[in-house]
Amino acid sequence: MVAVIGLIIGILIGVFAQPSIPVELQPYLPIMVVAAFDALVGAARNYFERNFSDRAFIVSIISNVVIAALLVLLGNQMGVGSQLTTAVLVVLGIRIFSNATAIRRFIFRG
Repeated sequence: MVAVIGLIIGILIGVFAQPSIPVELQPYLPIMVVAAFDALVGAARNYFERNFSDRAFIVSIISNVVIAALLVLLGNQMGVGSQLTTAVLVVLGIRIFSNATAIRRFIFRG
């Protein structure tokens, strides 16, 4: 739960401080945000299934963001950055919606 509170505080600081993003990192930011959101929705699903672990959540959010950024970097190096970015977004989107569906089923089953 501490990790989720820290994430919310970090988002609020980001909204109010409005940091500038270096131009070199701007292509990676959207995919990193979607990857972090995927980890957050997965953590919510694990919470409802009584299987939540704060350590697993931290590892999941960091690994999702790093792997997604590395895939976009690899795609840019190969010259197929937009196609690989789209593929990563589709996969993460499917995971987000499947986790959201599981959460919705849990909430409205009874």
